[in-house]
Amino acid sequence: MGGPGVRVRVPATSANLGPGFDTLGLALALHDHVELTELEDLASAATGKDRRPSVVDVHGEGAGRVPRDERHLVLKAACATYELAGVARPPLHLTCHNAIPHSRGLGSSASAAVAGIVAACTLLGPGKAPDDAAVLDLAARFDGHADNVAACLYGGLVVTWCEGGSFRGTRLTTHPEVAPVVFVSEHSSSTEATRGLLPDRVPHADAAFTAARSALLVHALTGAPELLLAATEDRLHQPYRRPAYPATAELVDALRRAGVPAVVSGAGPTVLALTTGDALPDDLPTSGFTTMPLPIDEQGAVAVG
Repeated sequence: MGGPGVRVRVPATSANLGPGFDTLGLALALHDHVELTELEDLASAATGKDRRPSVVDVHGEGAGRVPRDERHLVLKAACATYELAGVARPPLHLTCHNAIPHSRGLGSSASAAVAGIVAACTLLGPGKAPDDAAVLDLAARFDGHADNVAACLYGGLVVTWCEGGSFRGTRLTTHPEVAPVVFVSEHSSSTEATRGLLPDRVPHADAAFTAARSALLVHALTGAPELLLAATEDRLHQPYRRPAYPATAELVDALRRAGVPAVVSGAGPTVLALTTGDALPDDLPTSGFTTMPLPIDEQGAVAVG
């Protein structure tokens, strides 16, 4: 028999946005939906019955490829939330309806972690669920990318940082003219592999250049979108990752030559263009990419029952 249940919607995200490496994130209106239900625990000391296992069903992206037991990322995050709250966890029934592409630079793992945590918090209820700061910190530690998880949790544009050993984030409202378009690659990419291409040290001039562009980018996204082309220039990570995805680098270059602010989305290979609604050039090298206009998701993770 089933117990209390909840449905949660979580958005895709794009991190870095060019110069805002490991700091800036943006929520996009492409969503995964999960349903989490508490099951009756059949374990009994008197009868010696085994504990009822949790159940996982997956539809859409990742179906047939991701684990369907307690190794599943959404379920692992939910279990970690019960543990953080100090509450004994019942067996759970998880159903995932996935639309966010996996391993493409659109924050699928962050969305999964956030979905599990928000669902578990809703089931735990006020007084038992961790507070907002603890939720962000748990999600960031679980996924490893505070910029993605904060954007997924809060929606809109986020700035994240680490303070006193804990991850923190704040949400900003984007300018209404900003109209993201993503070019989703047919190929996947490993964040670990592309991060391995980054040098241990960068020239001071490149660090200063990127810091200035990161600050300018926050201003451009919130109040001056006409500055986005200059604001999305980066010297900190994208140049070093080019060998990992030449087609992605070629598309970013082509967009920027045409005056379109474009960056690698997260660790790639998806490309993010921060347009203001203007038509894109017709002659872009988009073979192997799917073009998707995606509005900014201003709500973030939402529990709907």
